[in-house]
Amino acid sequence: MALFSCGCCLGRRQFLAAGMAAAATAIAAPRVHAQAAKPAAKRIDVHHHFLPPQYMKEEHERINFGHDLAPSALLSWSPSKSLEQMDSNGIATAIVSQSTPGVWYGDVAGGRRTARMWNDYAAEQIRTYPGRYGLFAPIPLPDADGSLKEIEYALDALKADGIGLLTNYDGKYLGDSGFAPVLAELNRRNAVVYVHPTSATCCGSVIPGLIPQAIEYPFDTTRTIASLLISGAAAKNPNIRWIFAHGGGATPMLAARMLETLSHRPNMNEVMPNGVAAALSAFYYDTGNHAGSSGSLAALRAMTPLSHILFGTDYPFSKVSDNIEDLNLAGLPDNEREAIDRTNAITLLPRLGAA
Repeated sequence: MALFSCGCCLGRRQFLAAGMAAAATAIAAPRVHAQAAKPAAKRIDVHHHFLPPQYMKEEHERINFGHDLAPSALLSWSPSKSLEQMDSNGIATAIVSQSTPGVWYGDVAGGRRTARMWNDYAAEQIRTYPGRYGLFAPIPLPDADGSLKEIEYALDALKADGIGLLTNYDGKYLGDSGFAPVLAELNRRNAVVYVHPTSATCCGSVIPGLIPQAIEYPFDTTRTIASLLISGAAAKNPNIRWIFAHGGGATPMLAARMLETLSHRPNMNEVMPNGVAAALSAFYYDTGNHAGSSGSLAALRAMTPLSHILFGTDYPFSKVSDNIEDLNLAGLPDNEREAIDRTNAITLLPRLGAA
């Protein structure tokens, strides 16, 4: 259960108290070692990356993932390696998506071609391995016309589970008015939209020697969430089911601060009619790349209901087993762990239950 339900009935003191209570619960929870935890046999991983060979062949020279993985490891990625990790860690189905830098490099024709190649490759693997994969299809934003065509193709022809976006495109965040036609179409379709961070134009190398994944990615997720809220884009498109990677980045730790500051905006009633807290709790968040660790999970649960927390790994950029270990050490009751591992995803995407 979430520790708050709506912004209109929650004061700042209550919000802070809820967060402190959740953190205390996490600290007091028994640290169960992974060896003693009951393995979940049917996990659904909503944060699982594909690196299509043709995509890597064409784009790897300008792709700087910034991770510790050697370029050879990225270039040698294959579905068989992905399935090996899934099988050894109790993952029944993975919903695959793009990582940064995605399919847009400033060229309209190139973006459209790369998005189509990426999605066709993923669809081929879905057919080859029935029940093992789903798809959050990338689209070539900021090319609105190309994105609308790719949404139609991905959702209607390929039967993708949703659309995958990055947190910003050419320095513009998702609440930007230029993206309004694309969000309107996704809203019309009641689409699930998965959002993964990328480097911010302003801040990718603020601290020399520090890769953006360390700090900037979590903050870029928070920036795009704030953009969606203060622009009114989230309120204007209430049928979109948003999922944010890595537990929403820095958002859970800044939620009380956002509640206090954003609530004073003059157009608050228009852009967030139910309040900041309600807007944040309406989104979904995954546990990938250590967002399921005890402290992070406590902050996340103070911001959103348990039903909006989904299992994710960030494979291959984060060890699958480490993300499972995080949740094991959180000491969750079996029903809550089952919800995160599987049933919350099925509620959001019912076809996964049959898979």
